[in-house]
Amino acid sequence: MSGTVRALAQLVRAPAALTVLGDTVAGAAAAGRPLRGRRLALPLASVALYWSGMALNDWADRAVDAVERPERPIPSGRISANGALAVAVALTATGLGLAAVGGGRDALGVAVPLAGAVWAYDTLLKPSAAGPVGMATCRALDVLLGAGLRAGPRALAPAAVIAGHTLGVTALSRGEVHGARPSTALGALTGTAAATLAAVTGVARSRWHRAAAAAGAAVYAATVGRAQLDAARRPDGPTARAATGAGIHGMVPLQAALAARRGSITGALAVVTALPLARRLSRKVSPT
Repeated sequence: MSGTVRALAQLVRAPAALTVLGDTVAGAAAAGRPLRGRRLALPLASVALYWSGMALNDWADRAVDAVERPERPIPSGRISANGALAVAVALTATGLGLAAVGGGRDALGVAVPLAGAVWAYDTLLKPSAAGPVGMATCRALDVLLGAGLRAGPRALAPAAVIAGHTLGVTALSRGEVHGARPSTALGALTGTAAATLAAVTGVARSRWHRAAAAAGAAVYAATVGRAQLDAARRPDGPTARAATGAGIHGMVPLQAALAARRGSITGALAVVTALPLARRLSRKVSPT
């Protein structure tokens, strides 16, 4: 991997994008609109918009990162601030273009607010008390992208589950450098328990779909819950960062559980294949 490519991969947290593919899968399953044909472009739109947010995040945080994380691409001088901003703009345009290809105006009706929410979070909301809510909104809209504007109401339940999980992970991530409060970690752990319950309860296509959902939820609870419990017991920076990473990867089995319960076992299996790959690549490029 060349130095420039590696710097770009670090700027956009490239491996972490594997954890957003399942958002649209879960939304599509809940809406009864499988991702096939041109609609397969929607998960790619999610990836592009996620990467745009990561690049924009580093552009907005460049002064703070110069002190707290000087190894990141901008403060280390491997990518200029203007270059990072250009990457964010290009990826936003790419994401909107892919959404148009995958679902036309129906998809753009969600993708445009999603792009706006991403930019609002990184440039305005992140340092404020509303930051975790802003990020949760982004992930909820990402789920709804899989359903589309017209069928969006049918995907509100999985969108709320993913948003709740994101809220806890984002709040805990604020302690990655200086440590977190035990109450924050416990709050995230409570959210994980609620998301686990929500993933397996409610209407299911069949008992087999419910069993598949239960398997995904069990992996999610074990992966994320254990790390958050560690952070509650020892809320220092490294432990909070480890719990944040577990929360990011934990999106995958949660998305799979939500998709499986609503009838898309094939989609759930496709989502799950991203987890080992994401973990392997995260050893080379940090997801946080």
